[in-house]
Amino acid sequence: MKLLKIYLTFGLIIAATVCNAQNKFKNLLSDFQKISGNWKGSLTYLDYSSGKPYTMPSDLEVKRIDETNKFSFSNIYPNERNANSTDTVSISSDGKYIDKEQVKSRRKLANGDIEIITEETGKDGNDNKPATIRHTYTFGKDIFKKRKDVQFVGDNQWINRHVYSYSRNPSN
Repeated sequence: MKLLKIYLTFGLIIAATVCNAQNKFKNLLSDFQKISGNWKGSLTYLDYSSGKPYTMPSDLEVKRIDETNKFSFSNIYPNERNANSTDTVSISSDGKYIDKEQVKSRRKLANGDIEIITEETGKDGNDNKPATIRHTYTFGKDIFKKRKDVQFVGDNQWINRHVYSYSRNPSN
């Protein structure tokens, strides 16, 4: 009888873990699906050479790739067309990663927006110094923001590297 209880308890723990992973994946997938479409806004980034922020117009088109867990992000810079780029963002099937970034938190804000914070280790800056890179995604009905903060190894301060701020394009 004790063995049966142990098996049942173990089975319930596994089932809860699997359900939780599926819910995380579905939540992230739903969040990114909601931002599919066209966005107008700006990119403000820290110019490491001058130490000053620089803002430029930036548009974004987000599309889900077929019925996969991948999304295409087409960045369009009206004043600097040669900087245009397209990135593919993947959500892991367990909902723990966006690309190689570990999802640290996902929460609903008081205004109803969703905030997702991810972190990864990498390199940043003009010297390609090792750092922890944090992305904060904020999703709303008509807003989308993606912020990148960097903490260099050995430092205890975070530096805001850049912020994309978008409003939904009215023609969407």
